[in-house]
Amino acid sequence: MTPHAHSHQHSPAHTHSHAHHATAEPDWEALAAHLEREAELKAGFLEEAAAWLHDLLGNRAVTRVLDLGSGPGVTTIALAHAFPGAETVAVDGTPGLLERARARAEREGLASRITTREAELPADLPDLGTAELIWTSNVVHHLGDQRAALETFASALRPGGVLAVREGGLPTRFLPRDIGIGRPGLQARLDVAEEDWFSAMRAELPGHTRTVEDWPALLVAAGLAPTGSRTFLTDLSAPLDPVARAHVRARVERFRENLADDLAAEDLTTLDTLLDDASPDGILRRPDVFLLTATTVHTAVRT
Repeated sequence: MTPHAHSHQHSPAHTHSHAHHATAEPDWEALAAHLEREAELKAGFLEEAAAWLHDLLGNRAVTRVLDLGSGPGVTTIALAHAFPGAETVAVDGTPGLLERARARAEREGLASRITTREAELPADLPDLGTAELIWTSNVVHHLGDQRAALETFASALRPGGVLAVREGGLPTRFLPRDIGIGRPGLQARLDVAEEDWFSAMRAELPGHTRTVEDWPALLVAAGLAPTGSRTFLTDLSAPLDPVARAHVRARVERFRENLADDLAAEDLTTLDTLLDDASPDGILRRPDVFLLTATTVHTAVRT
């Protein structure tokens, strides 16, 4: 299945619900509500990024936008608002997520300008036609040969068109370094376990090719001219509202499920406490839970 626009760069807390060592393709249908909520929490970043892309394209007439790996369509909506003269196409491999994208477009009054296409990437891209703007969010790192994938995406750009690749950034933070239970520095240890998971996931992808993840250089290798990279901050301060707090709890629950084999017993006990909804130290009750992350978008133009 086509990867989707989840917000953290490669966390197993976002990309699958299997046991830790089962790094097969995620059950995107099961993650639909989580993906949608996550994107909604970061709507400010998406709107800011879409406005930046509008400025990058300047006076160029944009008549078609492709959102590759659109998921439930939150980004698609932001792009449609930024480019009111364009047909915006949500492209995904999961029918249930495209259904959510269509429903969202209807609610926003954009159904006449947003279309959906079920497709597998990168294989089906030639069937989707070309566009002045192509956006892809956390899709490339789910494809075995990242360089070849970017070359395929670049081939669908019209002359003067822009490819925007959302990859990288910084890991999400949601708790202080010392939370008063367990050994301080829990999230740093979760980062290490995530990186190990990510390497294992990529190694199992069909056609896996190890690539230096220098995204501007990869865009040059794809035949494009870089037009800049920008990092956008999502900063939801403590105390979080119930929706954001429930989202953080879901992240912690997935960490507990998916990284259990790689964490010390003390850290697993700490995660269990954080997941205890009756405990004052639990995510749903403690006052110091926040949501902070930095997301990077790399752009390049077809000259």
